Amino acid sequence: MSQSPALTNGHPDSPATAESALPDAHKKAGFWTLTIGSVGVVYGDIGTSPLYALRESIIAASAGGPITRDIVLGVLSLVLWALILVVTLKYVFILLRADNNGEGGTLTLVALAMRALGRGRLAVLLLGAVGAGLFYGDAMITPAISVLSAVEGLKIAAPASAEYVVPIAIVILVCLFSVQSRGTSKVAAFFGPVMCVWFAVLAGTGLWHIFDDPGVLAAINPLWGARFLIDHPFVTVAVLGAVCLAVTGAEALYADLGHFGRGPIRTAWLSMVLPALALNYFGQGAVVLSNPETIESPFYNLVPDFATLPLVLLATLATIIASQAVITGAFSLTRQAVQLGLLPRLEIRFTSEAHSGQIYMPRVNWLLLAGVIALVIGFGSSSALASAYGVAVFGAMTVDALLAILVIWKGWRWGLVAAVAVMTPFLIIDLAFFGSTLLKVFSGGYVPVLLAATLIVTMWTWLRGSRLLFEKTRKTDVPLAELIGMLEKSPPHRVRGMAVFLTSDPETTPTALMHNLKHNKVLHEKNVILTVKATDTPRVGEEERIVVEPLGESFYRVVMTYGYMETPNIPKGLTALRKQGFKFDIMATSFFLSRRVLRPAAQSGMPRWQDKLFIWLSKTASNATDFFQIPTGRVVEVGTQVTI
Repeated sequence: MSQSPALTNGHPDSPATAESALPDAHKKAGFWTLTIGSVGVVYGDIGTSPLYALRESIIAASAGGPITRDIVLGVLSLVLWALILVVTLKYVFILLRADNNGEGGTLTLVALAMRALGRGRLAVLLLGAVGAGLFYGDAMITPAISVLSAVEGLKIAAPASAEYVVPIAIVILVCLFSVQSRGTSKVAAFFGPVMCVWFAVLAGTGLWHIFDDPGVLAAINPLWGARFLIDHPFVTVAVLGAVCLAVTGAEALYADLGHFGRGPIRTAWLSMVLPALALNYFGQGAVVLSNPETIESPFYNLVPDFATLPLVLLATLATIIASQAVITGAFSLTRQAVQLGLLPRLEIRFTSEAHSGQIYMPRVNWLLLAGVIALVIGFGSSSALASAYGVAVFGAMTVDALLAILVIWKGWRWGLVAAVAVMTPFLIIDLAFFGSTLLKVFSGGYVPVLLAATLIVTMWTWLRGSRLLFEKTRKTDVPLAELIGMLEKSPPHRVRGMAVFLTSDPETTPTALMHNLKHNKVLHEKNVILTVKATDTPRVGEEERIVVEPLGESFYRVVMTYGYMETPNIPKGLTALRKQGFKFDIMATSFFLSRRVLRPAAQSGMPRWQDKLFIWLSKTASNATDFFQIPTGRVVEVGTQVTI
């Protein structure tokens, strides 16, 4: 399969842009429908940052002392220009152009970089594993900090309810994760309008209070931020670690590129989201300047007392939507990781007949819920969780910047100097924010670090173990061409129908075929040696799905290819064979699978603990029958034991 068309799609000047690569459903959808939808899904996370970002930043800047005008204006300037530089320039105007057939995200950058480099693919894959691991940390922390920060508004509306904040947050989160199996299609239509109301409230309340102290608009001048960093060197790191909370969720811009397209995402940011966030932050700043005591909750002090409770309810709904976006992002990322060979097969349930991207992964869902509840109970407040948040987000953003340099250099062919010149300023900003959050490792930042380290070790173990297992079994396997030659000289008894033997190596004889000949001493009329491959493009056209190669009198080698955003469906894929003149009856077809039972070897290419981890991962992998969506009544599994 030629790689040049896919590579062209990753070039910013290519005619095959993200919009043209969108699925048919997106082409039919109106531009403004997609724009409103992106407001609900893409910007839920960053849209709820005003609940806590400015509060944490000003508290860090004051370091327990008085809140001065210089501090408020300096922090506001840093927040505004973080939104402009990190979100607008880096993600909206640069990374949104690095699409892989319309798809985005960290693993999309991995796929583009691997294809462009040719060599050094393993290093790129491991770098992607780091980014993916940090994203999972984000996926756990976002629901916890968002829902907690919203429910904490009850402390203002009803101070006696303070002790119920954590229990209420847990109940909301349990309900949120419990409905994931129903899919997002029924509630997705409400996400956009609700978040449009949310951003309208952000803009309106902020604009109203700017008049409390119009001088707050001076913070638009970036010199206020620069001057603050120079005049307050001892709190610079702490302030940057809090300011970064204002841009959390920016990575969702790129990750959701395939769902909405570049145009709608960019339009929503520039016309609605950025102005609303800026107005709200300036309004909060004006409130704090007029009354420094409001720093405990400047957001909820934007409205009068009678409107606090309705605002708490709206904020809670907004944070649930923000959490939903991150959860579904974790499902999509996990599917991509499985297809790229970074994780074992996991159960995937489709929740929509119309949209293949709407999936539910039970194991991922309940692991996320367990982690989120542990964070809520362990930290107890959004302020305490803020320490852990930035590490995950800016660690992932730093990985994106590094991968983007490779893509711009090799994929877009701009040259190394141009690629470095474009991305280095953003990489410096990311590293500055990331470095500032690392100082919070011992006060909560260790959570995403430990989680990311665990996932990286898991992915590396699965990648390494799979490669060792493949190399070991290949040494003992019989070449397929050799077996076919032997069978032609001494043909066994034939039975009617077709047999499909699944194998990861199309050049060698599948274990199930060898055992069938050894024990049953029969051969079917037609025998298909089927290999399912994952490519580094998001989707594969139906005309490229199946490649058939006749081998001898009754053998056929079939390679079925799927993109990393697709889930293999072997029966459906085989129907494409009929269009190529290959006649068969699916009801008279048997599928033979090999089930390996792994045992640790005395001497292995991996440490003993890694051997055991790989074996455990193999046991937890979903059944191949379910993963490939093969009818269970037509499957024959053959067990073998392998030491590794």
